[in-house]
Amino acid sequence: MNNLNDITESFGTLYHPKSALVFYETNGTDTNMYVEHFDMDKNGNPINAHPLTVKEANVLAKSLQSDEEKSKAFLKPKGILPMNILHINPSEKGTVLWYTKAQKRQLFFVNGLDISSGMSYVPPMVWYANKNSLSVFALAGERRPTEKTPLYYAPFFNVYENGNVCMGTVSIDIKNSASVEEFTTAWEHYFFNSYFSHLLGNYNPIKGNCTILWKNLIGTDKTFPKEVLKPNNKTIKNLLR
Repeated sequence: MNNLNDITESFGTLYHPKSALVFYETNGTDTNMYVEHFDMDKNGNPINAHPLTVKEANVLAKSLQSDEEKSKAFLKPKGILPMNILHINPSEKGTVLWYTKAQKRQLFFVNGLDISSGMSYVPPMVWYANKNSLSVFALAGERRPTEKTPLYYAPFFNVYENGNVCMGTVSIDIKNSASVEEFTTAWEHYFFNSYFSHLLGNYNPIKGNCTILWKNLIGTDKTFPKEVLKPNNKTIKNLLR
């Protein structure tokens, strides 16, 4: 799969050694600690050894505190929690469960499918993601789902029977400091801006022909025909186990 905006390419930041700390400790029962600070020359060799100053220690402490605060900020809402958020697990391996109402989106298809890329209505959807993976499902109604709300197969290409999305070569880059709003927006962007290419597994996600369905919807104002959705015998509660 290709991505419209060629976001598959990412380049790492090159870091150069600037300074080093060496911790010394005395032998014996009553140990004392001594810290020495080294600058680094352009070749990465330690130079200018001197005791760690209070100013240098404060800079180090501020840096460590900033990193800790960024980590704690993962999935923190920017304000009042958006109504479409159903569940948040704000741990290091945090997850978010959210839903979207029926909406018109730009969809992209590879040439081999013989479907023109363009605007189309998509059904209400449930999204479940962590920083590295995404699962999507469809809903039959517009109301905010509950734990008992039945889920349907997402009527799209590139989605496995269990709801997991194959993102192909798309490079996923969810920041550790991402708010819940940034997190959900990023995943929706990744999903809808990657090219749909093929059905996955040995199942048909809809009642009918998926290719013909999208051929008939692209470039029109037709609402998504919910009667083609197929139940997958799961509910919202199953996603939270």
